[in-house]
Order: sequence, then structure tokens, then C-alpha cells
Amino acid sequence: MKITAIETLVCHARMRNWVFVKVVTDQPGLIGWGEATLEWHTRGVVGTIEDLSQLLVGEDPSRIEHLWQTLYRQHFWHGNGIIRSTAIAGIDIALWDIAGKVAGLPCHQLWGGPVRDSIRTYCHLGGGNMEDFYETPVDNAKRFGELATQAVEEGFTAFKTMAVPPTMPIEGNRPVRAAAACVEAMREAVGEDIDIMVDCHARPSPAMGLKFAKALDPYDLYFLEEPCWPESIEGLARINAAVTTPIATGERMTHLAQFRDLFAAQGCDICQLDITHCGGLSEARRIAALAEAYRIALAPHNPQGPVSTAASLEFGFSQPSYIICESVHADVPWRAEVVEEGYTIEPQGRTVRPNTRPGLGIEINEAEIKKHPFEQEVLQRTFYSDGSVGDW
Repeated sequence: MKITAIETLVCHARMRNWVFVKVVTDQPGLIGWGEATLEWHTRGVVGTIEDLSQLLVGEDPSRIEHLWQTLYRQHFWHGNGIIRSTAIAGIDIALWDIAGKVAGLPCHQLWGGPVRDSIRTYCHLGGGNMEDFYETPVDNAKRFGELATQAVEEGFTAFKTMAVPPTMPIEGNRPVRAAAACVEAMREAVGEDIDIMVDCHARPSPAMGLKFAKALDPYDLYFLEEPCWPESIEGLARINAAVTTPIATGERMTHLAQFRDLFAAQGCDICQLDITHCGGLSEARRIAALAEAYRIALAPHNPQGPVSTAASLEFGFSQPSYIICESVHADVPWRAEVVEEGYTIEPQGRTVRPNTRPGLGIEINEAEIKKHPFEQEVLQRTFYSDGSVGDW
């Protein structure tokens, strides 16, 4: 069995262009699907996959670890930059899809079988609608409460919100009070039994992140995500030590050594590795083993397309420390038309039952993808009140 081609199919989905990776073999009908979506870097990722494909055409797709090492280590530049690690991830996910199809087993069966019967999922406020999630102003606490109620009515027992506004390295307490008011409104709307997560989007400095974390600590958040830049491991550790709310981070980290440093510094309680950015399922499994040694939970970052979701779920059914899966269901109205999935979702509670089909268990509708060709993603810019550049 040999790889004959590696192709990319780009599908425009408003905020993101989903980058699907198709690995073709010389066995009739045997292909693997991966995903390498990276917002605002679509052209770079597609070009990098084309460059890397030269290393793999003619190779045996069953030698997944050997091929991963080839992609990561060859031609001098290691694969730990975000564009190359994302390209590697897309190819690696597709290779595991092929392995499952050859074995006639779901991917999670290749990794020791299921460790749980179901996986809990959470949504974004608005279900993935960009305006609801990213652009609801924090001075509109009432709207946060309404969106929280909507998430619960749609069956979710957990949801995530961006109730923390962009702030300069040091500001007064006004944005902190606004964030607390939004969380209070959501808690009052949904009660004590629904889990709320707040994503700071790495906007605050460590000092401001600490202020937000302390202000939101009384509201029993499920976790507080990226309360400061992920590069500031010391800042994350200081925040994590100061509050009872579990701190989550890791979506912008791209290789094992970064997670080693984060875990050793006690910078988080929840690891949000992104399978489509950290080098794929092969590297994700190594990161998960390291997290297990530190008793750190796994809640992968997953706001991308449907192949990413399938891969995250297969991964979750094989990992004992996996606690919840991020999901998007209303970013574009035709999302379900792009993919046929092997797993099932319970409407009440939004829990997922395991896929029983080989590989990732998905079928991709290439004709549907062609209806949504590449378009420039919606650009997002953030500036502070004085005109200086902020973190989006």
C-alpha cells in the first residue's frame, strides 16, 4: 500500500475556511480524511501541505509514526511552528483514518478501546454564531443571560462565553465589574447545575488576568480559559495558584515540549490541546500521556470543522483524563451537509455515543464543499481606547 496523493479541499465557513486534507492510496477507494483549519492562514497551510506532501508520496501510509517523524524533522526546520504543525496535523489525522479503515475498526479501538460510554459536549453562546459569541458587548449583561438560557434550551449542560473584554496591560476595575455582571446574569439565568466556562482569549496581561480570575471565582466556573498570554507560563501559574477556579489553556501550543514546561510550572488544571494544531493525533496522544502523569484533565480546543470534531471524539473515547468536548453546531446552516458522522448525539444533555464505523467514521460530501469555495475570512481587529493594538 502506497500514498499516491495528498490533496486539500477548502470550504468557506464564514469566520473560518475549513481545510480538509485527503490522503489517497493506491488501494481502490481507500482514502483518509484529516483537517488542518487555521484561521487567517489558509493559504499558508494549504501551501505547506503541498510542500510536505513531497515527503510522503510513494510511502506506506501504515507507518504513521515514521511518517510523522519525517514530517516533523526533515528538511532542517522542525514542525513546531503553528502553520507547519497544523499541516502535519491534517495529514496525521488522515493517516489514522486510513489505519482504522484498513483494520475495520474505529480509531479509538486502535488505541486500546473505549474508556467511557459517552462524551459530554459544550457549546459556545449562540451555538457558534460569530456575532453572538465574539461581539456581544460586556455592558449588555442581560443578553448574556438570554444566550445562556438558549444554550440550555438546546439541551446543553455546559457552555462557554467570552465575557471578558480586551484590556490594556493595566486598567481600572470597570471591565472587571462588567465581566462579573455578565457571569452573574448567566448564573441567575441557568441556575447552579449548569456549567459555565469563560474564555479570556488570552487578552489580559497576567496582572489583569489575575483580577478577572479573582472576580469570577465566586461564580463556580467549570473553568477559566487563557487568562493571559500562553507564552507567560509564570503568569498562568500565578493565576492558577491564586483561585479555586480551574485554569484551562493549551490551544496555542504546538508541540510536546511546550506542554512539558506548562505542566511542570503548574500553569493549568485543564489542557486544551488542539488536535488540528499540535501535530495531530500522534502528538496529542503523547501530550495526553504527559498530562496523565500530572493528573491534568483534557478538554481539547475544537471550534473548527466536522473532521476536527470527529478526531477529537475518537481521541476522547480512548483517553481516561478527557472530560468534555468543545462543539460548534450553528456557525453555518449547512454544516451537517458536509459530513456524515458515525457517532450519535443525545439531544437532551448533548452527550455523544461512540462511533462504530472504521477510522474516524465520517463520509465527506465533496460536492457540498465545492459549493463553498475559499473566501477571505472575516477579519477581526482590536484596538484599545488610545488607538494602540490589542489582542483580539
